[in-house]
Amino acid sequence: MITVTGLELRAGARILLSDIDVLRVQRGDKIGLVGRNGAGKTTTMSAMAGISEPYAGKIERRGDFGYLPQDPRTGDLSQTASNRVLSARGLDELLSSMQKTEAELAEVADDDERDKLVRKYSRLEEQFSARGGYAAESESARICANLGLEDRILAQPLSTLSGGQRRRVELARILFADTGEGILLLDEPTNHLDADSIAWLRGFLASHRGGLILITHDVDLLDEVVNKVWYLDPQRSTIDQYSLGWSAYLKQRAEDEHRRRRERANVEKKAAALSAQGEKMRAKATKAVAAQQMLRRAESMLNNLEEVGSAEKVAKVRLPQPAPCGKTPLTAEGLSKSYGSLEIFTGVDVAIDRGSRVVIIGLNGAGKTTLLRMLAGELKPDTGKVVAGHGLRIGYFAQEHETLDQEATVLEQMRSASSQAGSDLPDTELRKILGAFLFPGEDVYKPTKVLSGGEKTRLALATLVSSGANVLLLDEPTNNLDPASRQQVLDAIDAFPGAIILVSHDPGAVNALRPERAILLPDGDEDLWSDDLLELVELA
Repeated sequence: MITVTGLELRAGARILLSDIDVLRVQRGDKIGLVGRNGAGKTTTMSAMAGISEPYAGKIERRGDFGYLPQDPRTGDLSQTASNRVLSARGLDELLSSMQKTEAELAEVADDDERDKLVRKYSRLEEQFSARGGYAAESESARICANLGLEDRILAQPLSTLSGGQRRRVELARILFADTGEGILLLDEPTNHLDADSIAWLRGFLASHRGGLILITHDVDLLDEVVNKVWYLDPQRSTIDQYSLGWSAYLKQRAEDEHRRRRERANVEKKAAALSAQGEKMRAKATKAVAAQQMLRRAESMLNNLEEVGSAEKVAKVRLPQPAPCGKTPLTAEGLSKSYGSLEIFTGVDVAIDRGSRVVIIGLNGAGKTTLLRMLAGELKPDTGKVVAGHGLRIGYFAQEHETLDQEATVLEQMRSASSQAGSDLPDTELRKILGAFLFPGEDVYKPTKVLSGGEKTRLALATLVSSGANVLLLDEPTNNLDPASRQQVLDAIDAFPGAIILVSHDPGAVNALRPERAILLPDGDEDLWSDDLLELVELA
């Protein structure tokens, strides 16, 4: 169980939450933690998991819990993905020792030494079996398979995996560690999952007997899983708690907002009448006391009103004005990439003409992100080359925001991007851009590492504005965004006059792109776009 009392959270000087009396997560509670990007959802969950400290308040945790952050960067990078999952139950070291002993047995020639190794292996195997090792291995493999982690991926070191693959490994580890009675804290768990994996995860979470707090923009997941909703209201710096499922919550919240507006209008009308009467009477000495009482009463009525939600601000997302370039600003020939004996793809050719719109399609692990990183110059191919045409300017949006300096402030990120693009815009212009992307005032001095996933997405897009990029490489640009912000990104993609190469699980993003061609990985085949290919997008 998790119990939170007197919680106050801040981002710099800005108060995210305050005066939160009690939040409680118990067995059977499946809570959807919802609100706009930047409202404080990730900060709240991080504090409840003990990763960050609240500004004020007390958080008590009892029993087991697992936490999936938006950007997991934990674990020994030399460890295999399979062992990382098994480490959740302490089985990874035993299994590694068994494998090492097996290798030594295959090489030893001395009989006495062989006997020692046989006895050692027997002891290790007994310990492994006593912890349910073989059944656990099977269970781990089943969870991994349901999350789209193939055997070849599980055998690889974490250092060779993409950000999306590592995130699925961490999710598998948390689900494998779960006894069914603990509390799961999951921040955007469906990111990087294909449609089949998302459907499996919905079923897993729906049948989970313990507690759950879920941050997600997947409405279907909320509708199927949650039985309570916590709404973070950034205008009132509070959490509204609803003991309702998702659909019932939406109806109740709309009714609550309508009631608050009606009550406010009635009270404002009465207060205005009292104030007008008080102003008339205050000029007469005999009625001055009564007039002051009326004015104080009107002020008190307004001060005690419940806040009414005003229309929340939406980022005005725009993409750069592309610089002039030649007919074919970007080409690549014979690209290939392998990690050890594992071949990701080979012989991929790319030709991007001015204004081209191309989508890359492939299953998880097929190399979509790897190909984009090669085209961006972030990763060297094993074979082949990337050729820059006349006037090429690349703008790269990385799905895990690797291009952002986590220690730099929001404004420093913009300065760096502007300098690299050769534009060197003054701070006043950079702050105008940031304001349009919902980083007003003092928010520009926040370190990047404290931003939510949605805020990092908006910042990464903002850094492209001054780039003059005429070829955009966009890797999952709608991840972590609330519906309003996502629509802004889709509109910006639709309106961009330059070339775009897109990787996305989001059919809406592909529709906004209006692609002309598709590159199918790992084979690297290129085909004219057909709506029949849209079915592959969610599966990818």
